[in-house]
Amino acid sequence: MQNNRNYFIAIALSVLIVLGWQYFIMGPRIEAQRIAEEARLAQEAQTTQAQPNAAAPGAGTVAGTLPGSNTQATAETNREEAIAKSARVAIDTPALVGSINLTGARFDDLKLKEYRETVDRTSPIITLFNPADTKDGYFTELGYIAGENAGAVPGPATVWTLSQGDKLTQTTPITLSFTNEAGLTFERKISVDEHYMFTVEDKIQNAGAANATVAPYGRITRYNKPTTASVYVLHEGFLGVIGSQSGLIEEKYSSIEEEAVANEKATGGWFGITDKYWASAIVPQQTLAYESRFSHFTDGQPRFQADYKSDPTTVAAGQSTTLKQLVFAGAKEVPVVDGYALDESWFGKLFSNLRSGEASAVQSYEVPRFDLLIDWGWFYFLTKPMFKLMDFFFRLVGNFGVAILLTTIVVKALFFPLASKQYASMANMKRMQPKMEELKAKHGDDKMALQQAMMQLYKDEKINPVAGCWPVLLQIPVFFALYKVIYVTIEMRHAPFFGWIQDLSAPDPTTFINLFGLLPFEGPTFLHLGVWPIIMGVTMWLQMRMNPTPPDPTQAMLFNWMPLIFTFMLGSFPAGLVIYWAWNNTLSIAQQSIIMKRHGAKIELFDNLKGLFRRKPANTK
Repeated sequence: MQNNRNYFIAIALSVLIVLGWQYFIMGPRIEAQRIAEEARLAQEAQTTQAQPNAAAPGAGTVAGTLPGSNTQATAETNREEAIAKSARVAIDTPALVGSINLTGARFDDLKLKEYRETVDRTSPIITLFNPADTKDGYFTELGYIAGENAGAVPGPATVWTLSQGDKLTQTTPITLSFTNEAGLTFERKISVDEHYMFTVEDKIQNAGAANATVAPYGRITRYNKPTTASVYVLHEGFLGVIGSQSGLIEEKYSSIEEEAVANEKATGGWFGITDKYWASAIVPQQTLAYESRFSHFTDGQPRFQADYKSDPTTVAAGQSTTLKQLVFAGAKEVPVVDGYALDESWFGKLFSNLRSGEASAVQSYEVPRFDLLIDWGWFYFLTKPMFKLMDFFFRLVGNFGVAILLTTIVVKALFFPLASKQYASMANMKRMQPKMEELKAKHGDDKMALQQAMMQLYKDEKINPVAGCWPVLLQIPVFFALYKVIYVTIEMRHAPFFGWIQDLSAPDPTTFINLFGLLPFEGPTFLHLGVWPIIMGVTMWLQMRMNPTPPDPTQAMLFNWMPLIFTFMLGSFPAGLVIYWAWNNTLSIAQQSIIMKRHGAKIELFDNLKGLFRRKPANTK
């Protein structure tokens, strides 16, 4: 039993160190970096305002270069003014509302109908894209770089003509056109599905007398990175699958600020910029090789840019050619993103048959590994099945909090054989406690002889002293997988449970400092401790009382303080995770009681509770 406790203590200390490092060291450091970055951006914005003659992004681009990389960008107007001063085509679908700027055929005005900024149903809907001349500029643009005999080709400053349609909807595409002096006519048909994928088909007709060469390009430009502090369990920044057979590439904003990244030339794949819940991505023409890069520019308005340039394509005189590209802009909903993906891995094929009914209704674009747009993490093989199971229960009961509880029961059932061995080992160790005490008395300070005697005792009684530790170690990845699911999936965002828990992805909003809302003030953040973290702490304390109090004073003190420490640590964790932990502890108490009773081991819980209230005898001389 002593060795078993040592393993538990080692595991607990490891978890405490990780949580403590994140809470006390990385948290303040990230916050300081965020404040410094905001100050730097404010200073640069003031410098930019002193340059009234600076051009808009992409203006005056030299032929042969990507727009946005050699300009003096500024952000001078508010969103409404920026939208009003340019000709546009409205976008209105079940999921999106906004408009396309006819200057550059740019996606720079986009809002998400189904998502709001807060849990308040009257709060504004989420804004994803903003025009280039606003302080929060964020847009996607597709164009061409002129080659031989091409003349002026569509770029950032090109004013397109709306030749067909008056509003882009799920059922009504639009067509834009542009004809240049060299006889090239570009007809751009833009369509959109019921979710977040735009299809852009360009038909290039060459009415000139000579063959013309053009190179498609695309860019996603963003001025500001997220203001929320980054966390180690989630990637925000640049990402992509560059090449149809390659793996995922991820680059943080901070690393791109230090040095741009030029990806290897490839054919197929996609790239973009991702936030916690939202993303934008470009899927180039899958038959043309292209070069892509992730960059940060500081001339004028600081901006991040993910862009690409394809190999040139030649349009023969009197002929035409058609190029197709995709633009994703929206929420990272799991069934929707999965529906867009082409996953050739064995794992992807396994889950392609397990998609929900919603996913099966998504139009298939077969984008290579597009499901990796969602950050499932290292434990992908655990995280995604965990979500699938949870999503199944949600569709069954209609409440993600209840789905978490049901998922916990399934996980406990799967681990029941291991847990049974763990508690059986603990019961056997308790049974052997008197014999161990006899060996200690017999061998005294001879540690070598004592160790040999204990090993012989384990062998005779067929006991594995570390058997109780393995189930705990094996369940740690499951815990982190569930944490990942609750933290990164948009399905958990603003998902209610019961009562005061209206967002399972956010911490419990109550706090004991103001008597859980009865007093009209809020306490300091570091003392924020809600009802569910306290429930979790109580269940953890009860679970630890299932075992005898360690005879060693240091171990006893650690066991007494551990529930309190974890209670405060988890106070800032998502409520869904805390509910899972509290429910898991409750199930573990019941499970341990049943198994230990079956093995004839004494359950120490009630004796330990009685001992807390038993009056100690007064000291007598």
